[in-house]
Amino acid sequence: MANSHEFRAELVWEKGAEGEQRSNHTVRLEGRPDLEVSAAPQYKGDPSCHNPEELLLASVASCQMLTYLAMAQHGGLDVLAYEDRATATLAIADRRMRITSVTLRPRIRLSADADPEKARRLVDRAHQGCFVANSVSCDVVIDPDIAVDA
Repeated sequence: MANSHEFRAELVWEKGAEGEQRSNHTVRLEGRPDLEVSAAPQYKGDPSCHNPEELLLASVASCQMLTYLAMAQHGGLDVLAYEDRATATLAIADRRMRITSVTLRPRIRLSADADPEKARRLVDRAHQGCFVANSVSCDVVIDPDIAVDA
């Protein structure tokens, strides 16, 4: 794998909107559908749009899941389903408003013959290998629920 990769995003905003739409903007990622983004509703943003805080949380959760699934496949672990009910806390810390913690709550369903202890160990390994979690300064806590099909 290469030592570095570059990612690009284009943001477009124009003056003129009022009220909760005043912070609405478009995020363009080459070759994919645009994302309509606004400030979080707590900051008078448009609640019908994505917001940066949720996108950061989704990035951490998605990276954890993708890293886990890759490791599980490589390790021969048969994962049938993966869900996460992730949360992020935005608060003042060190005199600045920031995301102070992320909690991931993956529910991982395995085939009947899968090893649940191996699955649990892979959660920790995936956390160590998750690029996005390794890039944020807040605590990322993982509270997995491993279920084996009967």
